[in-house]
Amino acid sequence: MAKFKKKTKTSESIPTSALPDIIFMLLFFFMVTTVLREQEILVEQKIPQATQLQKLQKKTLISYIYIGKPKNTALYGSEPRVQANDALMNTTDIVQWVNRERDALPEADRGMITISMKVDKDVKMGPISDVQTELREADARRVLYASVGKVVRN
Repeated sequence: MAKFKKKTKTSESIPTSALPDIIFMLLFFFMVTTVLREQEILVEQKIPQATQLQKLQKKTLISYIYIGKPKNTALYGSEPRVQANDALMNTTDIVQWVNRERDALPEADRGMITISMKVDKDVKMGPISDVQTELREADARRVLYASVGKVVRN
């Protein structure tokens, strides 16, 4: 009968030569698949549909106003509220907000500021009219009403 010798030295090292490649592949995967949201929307948004739409060319000149019922009704109530830049505001604050947004743009583009209103389809016309009046006072004449539907190209 043959005697088997027990190995005294065992190799317990893990090969790490491919580890940097794996880490960079994971990093690249998460960078590609992650979607960054510019603002956290605090109001409900069911955007109405439209039949004739135009696509915007220069989106850097657009500032967004959201109007809808707050998602946290216990804290903010159930009446429609106005949101801009991650914060709920009163309609009286819109002029000051437009001026801050305009000041953030390059000087040559300040006259081209566009306000995009994303309004929940269940909101009555009263709050929308109040916002429009404040936008007129702020001299924000380019106003868009966001909707969903097919884009018509000119």
